[in-house]
Amino acid sequence: QVQLVESGGGLVQPGGSLRLSCAASGRIFNINAMGWYRQAPGKQRELVATITSSSSTNYGDSVKGRFTISRDNAKNMVYLQMSSLKPEDTAVYYCNADVAISRYISNIYWGQGTQVTVSS
Repeated sequence: QVQLVESGGGLVQPGGSLRLSCAASGRIFNINAMGWYRQAPGKQRELVATITSSSSTNYGDSVKGRFTISRDNAKNMVYLQMSSLKPEDTAVYYCNADVAISRYISNIYWGQGTQVTVSS
């Protein structure tokens, strides 16, 4: 199967920066879109950013201009550079990928999540 493993979360002060990484491994034929979602306590999971295999990007309104998503197709990795962080960015951040495990079969996979806390 396919595993997604996030890293890079932690505690950061308001206005600070943090970079999240997500590595995909396992039975991978090709990776289509990849993305980041987040879920704060008591709230629904929401889109942060997505990136296609050709590096077209899409961002949630609350992070536009502050976060940047990128990917390394050779390493099967996706990154999220977060800047100008705010307390309301505090959440568990999940990596997501649309992975083709063969020419004809693809599935959506999720990582286990990494905690980001923005606090002074």
